[in-house]
Amino acid sequence: MIERYEACNAQEARDREVMLYAIDRMENVLTRENPIAHFTASAWIVNPARDKVLMAWHNIYKTWAWTGGHADGDGDLLRVALREAEEETGIKAIRPVKSEVYSLEVLPVNSHVKRGRFVAAHLHLNVTYLLEADETQPLRPKPDENSAVQWLPLQQAADNREEPFMAVIYRKLNDKLKG
Repeated sequence: MIERYEACNAQEARDREVMLYAIDRMENVLTRENPIAHFTASAWIVNPARDKVLMAWHNIYKTWAWTGGHADGDGDLLRVALREAEEETGIKAIRPVKSEVYSLEVLPVNSHVKRGRFVAAHLHLNVTYLLEADETQPLRPKPDENSAVQWLPLQQAADNREEPFMAVIYRKLNDKLKG
């Protein structure tokens, strides 16, 4: 799926090359056993009107963020994105807008402490999917990862001032919705 993916800009083209390099030359890229770089899947969850996105208040980074998580050995990254979206938002009826990859990103992860353990800085080889959910469904945070879940207008979601790099990614995802 990554080989077939058509990049929409220079960031995606270069990140696609990095991902293919990692797949060809690194071991355990689907698990956290690779401490340098491993695959994750994220979801850009929009409402049917495509004017809001569902975001979670991330406990580690203290900012609104998309949902997502580690592949943990699962090569079906759409399944990973759907599972993480449900776990992190409490919404049961989340569906893919399409099953193809929506976006690619290589994301730097700063060192941090998670569940009492130090995690060294590394890269997330992230595959993003466009998902849809009804905004009237009840929301429930996942307390060990996020402390709130909320539908935000697209522009507000992209105005991520805590992580400027993510604001660029979120704007790209919004622009793809329009195109």
